[in-house]
Amino acid sequence: MSPTGYPWPIETTRLDNGLRVVVSEDRTAPVVAVNIWYDVGSRHEPEGQTGFAHLFEHLMFEGSAHVAKTEHMRLIQGAGGSLNATTNPDRTNYFETVPSEHLELALWLEADRMGGLVPALTQETLDNQREVVKNERRQRYDNVPYGDAWLRLLPLLYPPGHPYHHATIGSMDDLNAADLPTFAAFHTTYYAPNNAVLSVVGDVVPAEVFALAEKYFGGLPARTDIPPAPDGTRPAPPGGPVREDVVGDVPAPRIYIAQRTHAFGSAEYDAVTVLATILGNGRGSRLYQRLADGARLAQPDYVSAYGVDLAHAPAPLIVSATARDGVSAADLEAGLVGVLDGLADVSQEELDRAKALLATAWWRQVSTVAGRADALSRYATQFGDAARAGDRLPAWQAVTLDAVAEVAAELRPSSRVTLTYLTEEPS
Repeated sequence: MSPTGYPWPIETTRLDNGLRVVVSEDRTAPVVAVNIWYDVGSRHEPEGQTGFAHLFEHLMFEGSAHVAKTEHMRLIQGAGGSLNATTNPDRTNYFETVPSEHLELALWLEADRMGGLVPALTQETLDNQREVVKNERRQRYDNVPYGDAWLRLLPLLYPPGHPYHHATIGSMDDLNAADLPTFAAFHTTYYAPNNAVLSVVGDVVPAEVFALAEKYFGGLPARTDIPPAPDGTRPAPPGGPVREDVVGDVPAPRIYIAQRTHAFGSAEYDAVTVLATILGNGRGSRLYQRLADGARLAQPDYVSAYGVDLAHAPAPLIVSATARDGVSAADLEAGLVGVLDGLADVSQEELDRAKALLATAWWRQVSTVAGRADALSRYATQFGDAARAGDRLPAWQAVTLDAVAEVAAELRPSSRVTLTYLTEEPS
């Protein structure tokens, strides 16, 4: 195992307009990944503009100054590549993997939609993609059992006004109310070269990538007035345990217990990640052993624990379980609470198992050029240094039993958020 967790070279430069370019050469196969992170997510959205960052995830595929509607996708796929985009509270990213001879095509396309989307944005395109987002909300959140859990948990975890208070999908009322100039202004504000990181990984020569980046992105103007996201690093302390019960069309009771912990990138959050793995990763986890296999309160396939990797505020740890047939929500919750309250005795064997699982997950991520490009973009965007990606695995491996015990002790009943899905009205 590499002592840095990233055994490939990393070279970086910054264009005069502020675009940071990260290149990691790997000649193993004739493919290259292009990954661009914009430092804009739902945490940046002003009041009345929730859902804008996610909508632009869609709009950026709908044409730009020199690329016709849907042509970006057709060109990349026609070149034998794949592409996609994602949005979360912290950022929006766009990415392609292509045969290395098509690197220039991918960079040209990304540059054209960075600097040329607004001239091509029409009312028809906007209205169409608003409807796409509405359908996505219905399919992923509103019409799926337990689908709105994330929409409910965030406002329970973070107070009004906090940048993580609302979900990335946003408010349909906000999306419907905004006009074309408002959306255009949002893109002009945030989708600028000095608010982005471009990472290129694979069968490339760094100097050639830097030259191509200058050729296609170098003429795009920087923005000098990009507003920072609201500061969410010190949210108001929880005023006590918070509960919400939801009665709906669900096949079985389900319990979510969530708590704010520490920001992604901190040593404390590394310990939270290890603790979550001990709690909920696989058949050897505590939740599986004690609730699914032991007390037989929970369905084996529906016990989990995970941290949400958010970097700009205390990130949540979320634990959940779905009841077996005949098990009440109250009994399931009591079982979950019992596991959480009994974390003072984590063993060295559990710690070693968690570290092994995390090592496997890390190497699985960076085994692909796309996974590596995304990691480099993340660390350059959120921490100012792409090479810090190499610290992630060693940081997990350095977590001690004492560190796990310290974060476990912070999971106090007084700060818990409990979301319960019930199949019928409680008596």
